Amino acid sequence: MARRRRGIPVDGVLLLDKAQGISSNHALQQVRRLYEAQKAGHTGTLDPMATGLLPICFGEATKFSAYLLDADKTYRTHVRLGETTDSGDAEGTLVERHSVPALVEQDIEAVLARFRGDIEQIPPMYSALKHQGRPLYELAREGKQVERAARRVRVYDMRLLSCEAEGFELEVRCSKGTYIRTLAEDIGRALGCGAHITSLRRLRSGPFDADAMQGFEALEQMDGASRQARLLPVDAMLPHVPALEVAAIESRRLLQGQRARVDTGALAPDETARLYHDGAFLGLVSVTTPGEVMPRRLRNTASPVRE
Repeated sequence: MARRRRGIPVDGVLLLDKAQGISSNHALQQVRRLYEAQKAGHTGTLDPMATGLLPICFGEATKFSAYLLDADKTYRTHVRLGETTDSGDAEGTLVERHSVPALVEQDIEAVLARFRGDIEQIPPMYSALKHQGRPLYELAREGKQVERAARRVRVYDMRLLSCEAEGFELEVRCSKGTYIRTLAEDIGRALGCGAHITSLRRLRSGPFDADAMQGFEALEQMDGASRQARLLPVDAMLPHVPALEVAAIESRRLLQGQRARVDTGALAPDETARLYHDGAFLGLVSVTTPGEVMPRRLRNTASPVRE
């Protein structure tokens, strides 16, 4: 007999403002218990020191969470010059201290320009990447170093928000896989004095921004209906994916794993589309040939599709 999943079925996306000092998984478990949800996952890990936007996917939304993992992100960070740490942030152990040259805003801007666009980064040892099955941060805590291949990432925009004698504040819009700690270290190295970050806050992830996020303490104070109202629909993660409307009979074929005839418009073979019937989101399909699609990733739907 299959074991019954604990909790209640909850579907949707919560934009959580993760607090400082807890892991992303701890934040996820707090929220999952609050909603009593059967299934939940987060998209895009934030370090314990970091705060800000952590999308939490419940139920059917977890099927589509990869689209947020691959999304561009925006961060705000404070960079302290003259000190490097073993982790690249303020929670690490001080490794080196250097005098900070007299820098004006133009000096920093000239260096920042070198880190916009496509750049290569060597992932930090204090990261969740794995080496021979073990997270790098575990090896780092044991004092071990392993070779890491450089990765190409893209910094779409990097704005200098403020500047003082010992550091500056940045807002960075970047591709997935960009390590802001590593970016700050590399900038500090280019300025000749080293650096680490003292704060990090995520402001945007894919289509979501900080304006709609909610802290855990505020969620705790809400009644059940208000808390439920904070959930976004499953397809809120996919506004960039083109949408197709399908008739009832064809939707049944697709939900049964079969191909179906659909007006695919200008979509080319192998393109992905959101599938709807009567305004209800059914999942994702792939175009096989003009006028035909096949299931790619569909929602579980207990209700029959109306004629």
